[in-house]
This record gives sequence, structure tokens and C-alpha cells, in this order.
Amino acid sequence: MTKLKGLLLTEGFHGMISQVEGLAKALGLDFIHEKIELNNFWKLFPPNITPIKNFVFKNKLDHEFNIVISCGRKSVIPSLYLKNKYKNKIINIHIQDPKVSLSNFDFVIVPEHDSLFGENVIASKGAIHYLRSEELSQNENYLKSRISKEKKIVALIIGGPNKYYDYNDKIIDEIFSKIENNFIKNNYQAIIIPSMRTPHRIIKKAEDYFGTNQIIINNVDKKAYLSSLKLADHIVVTCDSTSMISEAAITGKSIYVAQMPTVKNNKRFKKFFALFKSLGIIKDLENSVEEWNYQKLDETNRISGYIKDKIKDHDFS
Repeated sequence: MTKLKGLLLTEGFHGMISQVEGLAKALGLDFIHEKIELNNFWKLFPPNITPIKNFVFKNKLDHEFNIVISCGRKSVIPSLYLKNKYKNKIINIHIQDPKVSLSNFDFVIVPEHDSLFGENVIASKGAIHYLRSEELSQNENYLKSRISKEKKIVALIIGGPNKYYDYNDKIIDEIFSKIENNFIKNNYQAIIIPSMRTPHRIIKKAEDYFGTNQIIINNVDKKAYLSSLKLADHIVVTCDSTSMISEAAITGKSIYVAQMPTVKNNKRFKKFFALFKSLGIIKDLENSVEEWNYQKLDETNRISGYIKDKIKDHDFS
């Protein structure tokens, strides 16, 4: 059977790419990824008052495709434009709250903590993502030769500043101190993994703080990220990234969240943390170390299975 073709639309951020590519792979699509760029004037307007016209965005979306998967505010109008153009010849799926009528999409996938409801809404526990257990295993050896065989491993996954968290030096020093006191002083070796949003000054601070006995990855390295998740006995993720916390939950390993003071109301984050705590997945990083287990979270496969069942008889002609 010929594979269905997918067109993925995002703003190019890691969390968005992880979600659309994860769903596309789980659906078995042959896909192309477009980083959406809006024309300057239309960057200022929310989707609900933006015309559904191709002059709004710079991209030439002339690929052959059956399914559009979009994520993020900038991708809403291109998805609606394509749906209006091709009607039932395509299926369009949006990830996150599109802030327009949900009836514009065949499916809308949102985290459960967003409390968005509708006939075509599929709620996920946390963010869906591209990680697979087999991929972690395939990359285990990438960092293994740098690990001390006599030590346990803690992976610290670092996000970056956003409108809720500003990553000031004081709070980063406090997180590093907890990694040192809770883990390194108790015979752990640390693997420090930055993301696309991690400022270089934070990586440099980690190098200065931890020295050469810990493994500091100083650039975005997917293989190192996957290897660290597989090798780690404990995982610590900064609180600014619900995507990376969701990704870590595929391991079934103990996950600590390094909380930070907020610079604005983080109600959605609080609901996410409460949900993941109720599922036994996360605890806040404080001053002690525990070990716990939970059922590995694989929402991407669950949701893709539901969508496959719904579209199996769809006529794309």
C-alpha cells in the first residue's frame, strides 16, 4: 500500500517539531516539513482576525500531500488555507489550541491540562513527541564510553528562557547546587544536555560550575539527548519545557522537575505539573533523591492509533 504523504507546518521550535514529526512517524506518513514564515504585517495579528489567504505567509505550499499536521500560532492560517483549497481531499490536524473555531480542522490535539473540548478534539496527557523506546536503545552507546562504570547517572535536560521563566543566574546556581549536592556528592555522574533554547551563557556556566568530571554537551546534539535518557538512572528537566518532560516520560524513569520562580502567571504549567504528579511521573527537585516507577507514557502511539482508525476509509481522491 502506498504511504500517505504528510505536510508538517511549524514555527521551527523543538517542541513543535517533536510533536508534528512524532505524529507523522506514528501515522506512517512520508512527510515534508515546512517552517512557516508570515509576512511582516500579519505577524502582529492573531489567527482569528487574520484573512485565510496565501498572501499572509511567505511559503509556497505546492507539495503533494494528503495530511497536513500543524503546530503553533503561525501555522494556523496556512493549514486553514489548504483545507479551504482542497476540502475533503486532505485531512488537517492541528496540535495545540488554534485559537480559532475548532470546526476548521478534522482533528485538534491538545494537552489535557488545556481543558479544550469538542467532537474533534483529542486530549493528550502532556505533549505528544517524536521519541521512541527503540531510538533510545539505538543511541545508548553514543555517550557510554564517557561514563564512569562505578557511578550512577543523572541527566539534566535544560530548556531556556520564555515569557514565564527568565533563567536568572541565581536560580540556575541553585539548580546546579542541587545537582551537585543530591547526586554528584552521592556517587553520580552528571550529563548536562542543552536544548535549542538554552543560552550559551548557561552552557558556559555549567562548564565552569561542574568542571571536567561531568559530561557537558555544549551544543544541540540529538544523539547525546537520546543516549542520556537511556543511560540515566534519574532525569532532571527544567520546568519551562512541558515538551521535554513529556519526552522523558517515555522512559518510565524517575523524573525531577527543576522549578523556577515565574515572571507571569503559569496556570497551564501548574495544571500540567499537577497531572504528571498525579500519574506518579514527576516530583519537584528539592534536597533528596528517591527512586520510583510508573507506566511509560506513550501518548503519540495511542493518539495515532485513534486517528488511523478514524481515517482508514477516507477517500483522498
